[in-house]
Amino acid sequence: MNRKKGHQRGKHLRNRDQDKRGGNRAVELPTGPPGSLAHEAAAYLESLAVRNYTADTIEGRRDALKFFLLWAHERELRQPSEITKPILESHQRHLWRWRKKNGKPLGVSTQRSRLGSLRDFFSWLTKQDILTANPASELEMPRPEKRLPKEPLGLHQVEAVIAVPDIADPLGIRDRAMLELFYSTGLRRGELAKLELHDLNRERQTLQIRQGKGHKDRVVPVGDRALVWLERYLDEVRPRLMLRTNEPALFLTSYGEAFNPDVISRMVTKYIKKADIDRPGSCHLLRHTCATHMLEGGADIRFIQQLLGHEKLETTAIYTQVSIEQLKDVHRRTHPAEKPKKPREEGSGDQS
Repeated sequence: MNRKKGHQRGKHLRNRDQDKRGGNRAVELPTGPPGSLAHEAAAYLESLAVRNYTADTIEGRRDALKFFLLWAHERELRQPSEITKPILESHQRHLWRWRKKNGKPLGVSTQRSRLGSLRDFFSWLTKQDILTANPASELEMPRPEKRLPKEPLGLHQVEAVIAVPDIADPLGIRDRAMLELFYSTGLRRGELAKLELHDLNRERQTLQIRQGKGHKDRVVPVGDRALVWLERYLDEVRPRLMLRTNEPALFLTSYGEAFNPDVISRMVTKYIKKADIDRPGSCHLLRHTCATHMLEGGADIRFIQQLLGHEKLETTAIYTQVSIEQLKDVHRRTHPAEKPKKPREEGSGDQS
């Protein structure tokens, strides 16, 4: 790799707008005078930051509030006191009827998330004595859908995906190490993007996940095979990608920078497609596959909960529903139609 050319390309990329680099640009709220819905919405979002809510949570709330504020402004509703329960129910029907550019409706989980953001916003307005009563307190949420996650990859399928990167290319070695780490540890894409050099302990074969979902830290084990590819990447490839000697990121792009999570998603999606396994998916599919394979291998669900960084065991319990191998084994051993039939004893037939 030509370091001078790589530096020039990296400088050019860093000068581009963030939204052109696969980043997520912050959603802008409508503005309004003090006391207006728009003004109070901005104050509410600021209060979330003060209370140490994650950036992703705040952006989700911002998106929901923007959608509501634009809808309210179209109806000349600009003051908190003008919002009543019937108005919120009308907005709920609007969410149900609304269609995206591709003609598809909002998912039930998205509707619930947006309505939940409004409930919290109006609860905050009530606590701030801006409203005397919360118009959203008795808003009935759409019933959640009980869907299973997508079927995990089979062992041969995941091996096919991991083998796609061209390891004759230094970037292929890097990508192989990233895929191996996803499958070994079940990391989220954002967690992998934020990894720094000091987070990996080669001697202990552990990885420190700092400020994962919900601002939670955890330590996860790194499997032998993943560690081999990580060490090869660190020894052979990363030094060639560095443009700054003090760059802390574990995984570097060809521009010597830390990865954007969206770029990682596109990369993994591309490799899954190239594997020709007739399965769509991205980073979360490897996370899901890691958890399911460990469960089928006999891991206690509490250990999988710790590995994945789930706050509630109920979140991890979904894998007990999709892990079919144990159920198939019990089915074979107990279902009458699966039991081998005994040969009829001689002379046991009907007597004529």
